[in-house]
Amino acid sequence: MKQALRVIFAGGGTGGHLFPGVAVAEALLQLRPGSSVSFVGSHNRIEARVVPKLGYPFDPLWISGLRRSFSFSTLLLPFKLAVSLLQSWRILRRRRPHVVVGTGGFASGPLLYVAAKTGRPTLIHEQNEYPGITTRKLAGDADEVHVTFESSSRLLTQAKRLVLSGNPVRLSLTRHDAGDARVHFGLHPSRRTLLVFGGSLGAAAINRAMRTLVPRLVREEYQLIWQTGTRDHAQYASLGALYQGQVVVRPFIDEMDLAYSAADLVLCRAGATTLAELGVLGLPSILVPYPHAAADHQAHNATAVAEKGAAHVLRDEELEKLEEILFPLLDDDAVLGRMASASAALGRPRAAYEIAEAVIRLAEQKEGRS
Repeated sequence: MKQALRVIFAGGGTGGHLFPGVAVAEALLQLRPGSSVSFVGSHNRIEARVVPKLGYPFDPLWISGLRRSFSFSTLLLPFKLAVSLLQSWRILRRRRPHVVVGTGGFASGPLLYVAAKTGRPTLIHEQNEYPGITTRKLAGDADEVHVTFESSSRLLTQAKRLVLSGNPVRLSLTRHDAGDARVHFGLHPSRRTLLVFGGSLGAAAINRAMRTLVPRLVREEYQLIWQTGTRDHAQYASLGALYQGQVVVRPFIDEMDLAYSAADLVLCRAGATTLAELGVLGLPSILVPYPHAAADHQAHNATAVAEKGAAHVLRDEELEKLEEILFPLLDDDAVLGRMASASAALGRPRAAYEIAEAVIRLAEQKEGRS
């Protein structure tokens, strides 16, 4: 079956559940030009804003996640689920997909469930080491479940076919010359450089810890690229002005390829997409898991990476130890080199293509049976 395919990607709620699907969609369109790709997700989360801007058709569902505290929205959840299942059935009838791909989060559940129950080929991709509830509930119904961490298999024993594919990253992610990347940020081309970020809103605990360490970084002639997040930028912007040429403070960094390329060491949260990018680029890291992530999945992610020797892990409440970990690392070429090699060994640069190839295989198997 060499003709163009029709594929629906279902998932979202967070960028970590959305952007791996976008990466697979890009790979699929390269492998099968002319294919029809669309997305399904919640009507009021990131996917509803981002997907149309990327040029893909988007079908919204009324579904929303379960809140931790009781609210009126909690009472509506069963009704929202019923409506979303009906919406999913209508979308499937109209789009007639060869394959449905679920990328996690509550937004993927209704469409995956209806697709599996009506005999359509389905594939689930799980980004996190500790699989989300949607993946755990639907793994037995899907034709294939693709995971990022080998250790995830312990919670997915019901899966018909479990595949270790890694977490897809954007196809444009490349490593540039380190010296050129540092010069781009106005830094010295050959000095050891630390990259710190915590997401678009930043990570207040990481920012507070870094503030006390900047003078020592400068004194010991290290360099810092620091994404504070939009919320905290005003508090720390003056440090960039004070130590111009050694410290770059930005609310948000658009050119992350260059920021990664400039870095010898990264201090960041432990989201699945970030870890996948660190692995593809072979970067050592100090990981500070976001403490409020669902099922503490960032801590599970970070532990899995640290056990392979690619990272150190600190909880928010342990950040007073950052100085005693950070400076010995920055001083030690051999340790950084070993961590970088371990990180690269975890990287799966072909993950998007491997999953896209699996989607094509499922479609061809279905065509062969019909």
